[in-house]
Amino acid sequence: MHRLLLSLILLIPIAASAQIGDHRNELAVGVNGGYAMSNVGFSPNIPQKTFGGKTAGLTVRYTCEKYFKSICAIVAELNITQMGWKEDINDADMQPVINSVTGEPELYQRQLTYIQVPLMARLGWGRERNGFQAFFQLGPQLGYFLKEKTEMNFEYDDRNIADRVGVQQYAYQYNMPVENKFDYGIAVGLGLEFSKPKIGHFLLEGRYYYGLGNIYGNSKSDVFGKSNNSNIIVKLSYLFDVIKTKNAKIK
Repeated sequence: MHRLLLSLILLIPIAASAQIGDHRNELAVGVNGGYAMSNVGFSPNIPQKTFGGKTAGLTVRYTCEKYFKSICAIVAELNITQMGWKEDINDADMQPVINSVTGEPELYQRQLTYIQVPLMARLGWGRERNGFQAFFQLGPQLGYFLKEKTEMNFEYDDRNIADRVGVQQYAYQYNMPVENKFDYGIAVGLGLEFSKPKIGHFLLEGRYYYGLGNIYGNSKSDVFGKSNNSNIIVKLSYLFDVIKTKNAKIK
């Protein structure tokens, strides 16, 4: 996976400089926002539900050429994203664990806020300036951890150890702040864009991110062998043109 990530990084400047097809020189900038559905891949496994958070940021897109019917571009973003995990705390019979003090099902979640910088190569098919275009994009994503926020409806020392199973009995992660602030991985997205002259570009995208790093140490002496971020994001973007290619044939 690390070799694949390196290859993607190396291919991006090559794609930008290669002009085999119909040349483009177009720059569009704008904003994006959406909803992130996240979890953390722990090993040993911690059962989880989907953690929901917000994402928003800035987008820059440079379109360099049209090769046959594929519109080639590079997309970079600067986003603030709320990721994390929400635990599914059940007993051996898969029933919610009830806290003996509060009398309620035990709930625990951790919100992790990151600055994220995806840099993706993009292929589009369809109209460029007036109409619809489908697109696919893939590339590396870098992230830096900013802060965390924990929500739980019980005290750590009062957790129901008797009914919990597996690693949730010990709940080591409750008292473990994020150790590795730098995050990196691969992002891949599919979407649909609608463009209108003098107005701009409206994009709807579904994107998957798989982290290759870990939020905690993963040596033999550490609690977890793996603790990587991952999420699915549904987002809307609006872009307006800053530089446009002078070509009447572009539709």
